[in-house]
Amino acid sequence: MKVILLKDVKGTGKAGEIKEVADGYARNCLIKKGLAEEATSVKVNSLNIKKDAQTFHKQEEIKALKELAKNINGTQVEIKIKTGDNGKIFGSVTSKEINEKLLEKGFEIDRKNILLKEPIKSLGSTQVEVKLLPDAIAKITVLVTAL
Repeated sequence: MKVILLKDVKGTGKAGEIKEVADGYARNCLIKKGLAEEATSVKVNSLNIKKDAQTFHKQEEIKALKELAKNINGTQVEIKIKTGDNGKIFGSVTSKEINEKLLEKGFEIDRKNILLKEPIKSLGSTQVEVKLLPDAIAKITVLVTAL
């Protein structure tokens, strides 16, 4: 019997796959527990339409992230921080502060995408990478100045 898996089933397949299984296994285990449904032509067709829609939305999201990377590339962010008498800063600049400044400029990204090898602990200009996708990396300039 052909079934459409509704959830991942160990040893059988992943959710959304169409599998050929024994009739008894399908009726007594998979369908009874709500793990699968019988694969009728209507259900298979709707599953294919759903997969096509998911693929389309994923491609649109990738396209939007690449456009965002292009727009954010070369942006300069200025962060003012307290300093001591000799120009040494108190604390450090982290990805959280950089993300807040990017939000002020209208770029909404996750702070985990801002790649800082270590927090910035000195005044001046620093190049920082923003990795939105493996092939969509933007470089921004973070300018740390004294208050």
